[in-house]
Amino acid sequence: MAVWHGDQHKRKATGGRRRPYRKKRKYEMGSFPTETTLDETKRKVDRRRGGNLKVRLLSTTHVNVSDPKTGKTEKVKILRVVENPANKDYDRRGVITKGTIVETPMGTARVTSRPGQNGVLNAVLIEPA
Repeated sequence: MAVWHGDQHKRKATGGRRRPYRKKRKYEMGSFPTETTLDETKRKVDRRRGGNLKVRLLSTTHVNVSDPKTGKTEKVKILRVVENPANKDYDRRGVITKGTIVETPMGTARVTSRPGQNGVLNAVLIEPA
C-alpha cells in the first residue's frame, strides 16, 4: 500500500465537499519514510519521477564526521545514537535522521545529511556544553 499525496480527498476552501472527477494518478503517489537504523550497511534505490533515482540508507554502522576546527573529515564507527530531537519515538528506537546526535570515537556529532533521502550519513562534531 502506497502513500497518496493527492488533494482530492480534502474539502474546498469554502468548506464544501470536493467530489472526485478522476481516479488517483501515479505522480501523486508518495512513499513511506526511511527509518535509518544502526546495523550493517544496507541501501535501497528507488526510481522517482522523471527517471531520477533516490538512494535510501536503510541501515549503517559508519558516519563521515567533519571537525569544524581542523576542517578534516573522517569516516568513523557510530558507537550509539544519543538523541533524536525530531521524534520521541525515533529517539527511543535509535532511528537516525537529520539533526540526530550520535556518539563516535571522535566525540559527539550532529547529523547534517538526510540519510533516508540521499543515502549518505554526514555529521559535524559538536563541542560539549
